[in-house]
Amino acid sequence: MKLVFASNNKNKIKEIQLLLPSSIQVLSLEDIGCQEEIPETANTIEGNAILKANYITEKYGYNCFADDTGLEVAVLNGAPGVYSARYAGEQKDANDNMDKLLANLKDKSNRKANFKTVICLNLNGEQTLFTGIIHGQIIEEKIGANGFGYDPIFVADGYTKTFAELTIEEKSLISHRGLAVKQLVDFLK
Repeated sequence: MKLVFASNNKNKIKEIQLLLPSSIQVLSLEDIGCQEEIPETANTIEGNAILKANYITEKYGYNCFADDTGLEVAVLNGAPGVYSARYAGEQKDANDNMDKLLANLKDKSNRKANFKTVICLNLNGEQTLFTGIIHGQIIEEKIGANGFGYDPIFVADGYTKTFAELTIEEKSLISHRGLAVKQLVDFLK
């Protein structure tokens, strides 16, 4: 089976390919010749996943799936949430985003947060959503060189290492994206 993953994020594509069975060939946007920026104008994580999947299905005619992920911090009323990638501006710089978040949490004792991924699958005219959530804490400084996004400042509940200190395989087993992809894989089986 061939499925388009509506992403140009090479880190995400690598993570997803590790999680999917070899019987499913993942095509990237680059593989199908999609060079344009897909609009992410919804005000929810679910909405953006749906927008991206529908864009590929409607414009290119492929069965596909798309994800959107946000970091939701309790004391910040769920921010950065749907704006996680561009929290510190349209340049979408992970270090700027982490620096802004750490500054906004400077005097806060409640550092509870969760990562949420929603995957929207468009398959043979049917649409299905899968959600993965992992709870944890935002630590006070960046630690680790693996992963991407907010991984250096997020420690999942029950763990002592940041996502950026885990190998991609370790992270994939417990992460929000891993949980959502597992639901996707179970559904596809």
